[in-house]
Amino acid sequence: MAELNISLPNINEEQFLSPNAEQFRIGVSTHPVRILLLYGSLRERSYSRLVIEESARLLESYGADVRIYNPTGLPQPDGNDGSHPKVQELRELMMWSEGQIWCSPERHGAMTGILKSQIDWVPLSIGAVRPTQGKTLAVMQVSGGSQSFNAVNQMRILGRWMRMVTIPNQSSVAKAFLEFDEDGRMKESSYYRRIVDVVEELMKFTLLLRDNKDVLVDRYSERVESAEELSKRVNQKSI
Repeated sequence: MAELNISLPNINEEQFLSPNAEQFRIGVSTHPVRILLLYGSLRERSYSRLVIEESARLLESYGADVRIYNPTGLPQPDGNDGSHPKVQELRELMMWSEGQIWCSPERHGAMTGILKSQIDWVPLSIGAVRPTQGKTLAVMQVSGGSQSFNAVNQMRILGRWMRMVTIPNQSSVAKAFLEFDEDGRMKESSYYRRIVDVVEELMKFTLLLRDNKDVLVDRYSERVESAEELSKRVNQKSI
């Protein structure tokens, strides 16, 4: 076998940085983990909201700082210039959070438009900052019938597009109308235990990643592009 030619003629050597353990922070943040929770239904008895509320109770028991966003009154994307108070509230919470949980009903084999609209109102960048990049994400869904995974699969794709770190575990609650009592509390079951698993795993991943997310999402291609843009700006001729 011929010896491999390891030369890299197309590499920008200034921006080609070798990952190493020293890049990662030794210090650990001490403030409570900040988790934002989104749900995908406006019904009075919304099972995706009830799952989110159950998740919030667990998170608070773990010591997290929790915010649940209420999508009631959020305009449709492109129906407003982004100045609407509900849009501003959502974007501020996105920036504030270190991790998120999304829960949607499965409707016609997909996540609901209500859940998708919330994400569509979050631009890939606000100023020079990507509001979701490097944050952790857990996905959950509820179904009126048999167990399905269409909505969580879609949300995983969406989370990747938003450059989030989606944890391996997930929850799908079948026949959700049978899993809650009259007060809206979830009954003890394998579905409930899976939600506990997901919330616990999200806490662990967020604690592990939140102090190092800037290192983890630092990309060669973007460093090259940024350096090229800076060079053009600095060396441009006077007009």
